[in-house]
Amino acid sequence: MDRFRPLLGMLGLAVGFVLYAAAGRFAEPVASALIGLMFVLLGALAFWYAGSERWIQVLGAVLALYGLLRMTVLR
Repeated sequence: MDRFRPLLGMLGLAVGFVLYAAAGRFAEPVASALIGLMFVLLGALAFWYAGSERWIQVLGAVLALYGLLRMTVLR
């Protein structure tokens, strides 16, 4: 599985860009909520994936916090 890790990373990045662009096509309150939700999910998955890696846990928490702020305050 380690041989395919770079390929899966690039595929995930491409899917993220497509989802971000697709969410941006909605009207403004819905677009911010969708993009914020994507960041919250990304942060939660990063935190779950981290295991005992502290810096990945911090990154996941920052992404989730940004997602919450994006849904509520940053529009």
